[in-house]
Amino acid sequence: MSHAVPRPLTLSARGPLRGTVTVPGDKSISHRALMFSALAVGESRIEGLLEGEDVLATAAAMRAMGAQVERGADGVWRVHGVGVGGLLQPIQALDMGNSGTSTRLLMGLVASHPITATFIGDTSLSGRPMGRVIDPLSKMGADFTASPGGKLPLMLRGLCPAIPIEYVLPVASAQVKSAVLLAGLNTPGITRIIEPVPTRDHSERMLRGFGAELTVEDGPNGKIISITGEAELKPQHIIVPGDPSSAGFWMVAASIVPGSEVTIANVCMNPTRTGLIQALKMMGADITEAQPRVVGGEPVADLIVRHAPLRAIEVPAELAPSMIDEYPILFVAAALAEGRTVARGAHELRVKESDRIATMRTALEAIGVTTEEYEDGLAIQGSGGQPLRGNGAIASKLDHRIAMSMAVAGLAASGPITIDDVAPVATSYPDFFATLDNLLG
Repeated sequence: MSHAVPRPLTLSARGPLRGTVTVPGDKSISHRALMFSALAVGESRIEGLLEGEDVLATAAAMRAMGAQVERGADGVWRVHGVGVGGLLQPIQALDMGNSGTSTRLLMGLVASHPITATFIGDTSLSGRPMGRVIDPLSKMGADFTASPGGKLPLMLRGLCPAIPIEYVLPVASAQVKSAVLLAGLNTPGITRIIEPVPTRDHSERMLRGFGAELTVEDGPNGKIISITGEAELKPQHIIVPGDPSSAGFWMVAASIVPGSEVTIANVCMNPTRTGLIQALKMMGADITEAQPRVVGGEPVADLIVRHAPLRAIEVPAELAPSMIDEYPILFVAAALAEGRTVARGAHELRVKESDRIATMRTALEAIGVTTEEYEDGLAIQGSGGQPLRGNGAIASKLDHRIAMSMAVAGLAASGPITIDDVAPVATSYPDFFATLDNLLG
């Protein structure tokens, strides 16, 4: 699943964006829908699944461990699960491509099953540390043989029955939380996670929907999430809402290109995912939330975004967990704002598909933006709405969000920009560039 052949792309400003878009299904929810359906007994149906390479890696892994996972001609995915505890020994290594979510969550699943699995990935994923997941899963009895630095390739030998633990999350990470919850599904007794800083709660919502016994309560040191093991999950009909991370590119594009008005339909408005909307509104963005509703247990709305002059802000650090994937596109918005924007408290950006702090600093400076790098973020001097210089070459570092963010920056630049490789965009948003062309008309 690696991108052997780079796909360079040169972009130029082409005027306002207008129209209505439907973004791909939420990636976080799509991963979990496949995994939980594979652990239920019976057939689950999933509508709106994101069909990017990351999610397809999860589907392939669940097939390799015994579940039947098929896409119908109607676009609906049908999953016949094996039941909690029923995962089978995979014959070959599980190729996770570029997907850190697939890797970390599936490590949790395998950890409490009596099977051994080898995880491999592309160059980008193989450079990302897995120690934060290895630590709690080792405490539950799983055994790991990892590459130096706790990286892929990695072999995991699960333990059944595993050992229930109480684990305080050392970092704000929904992936680590979810990995422990998934391991706890097939572990006798109660597994508890203490979450000092709230993170996206899709796992908790969906596990309860599938019938798991899961409770969330406030404690002196944060939220206490408890899951009772040896669960029996019941098949579900899941409708996946639009991915707010994907919607973020159109929110910023419409905000920074004069004359633009874009409606983004059916966007997940889970409060643990709306940090970018809050930050953009603080900057003066014109974003209207229309027709709020609940779909599949998740709050959803249509977003209407019109061009508006943006002003610099100091981004509240407490927003970081609810917008960690959206920082690259927020940096682009900051580059067009009036004044100096400071965004800190985002240490997690250092261990994403690329080091997103360093990569975005280099990319923005290549097209004329003045920045200052911190260990946990960036300061960006905005252009006050004036076009960026452009005329730069961008290294995307195999990172889909860097490629898409800099494509948006190119819409507000005087000169063309060339991105070295946009092939990784297929991991999360295969139709991104076709959608961009449609909006530019």
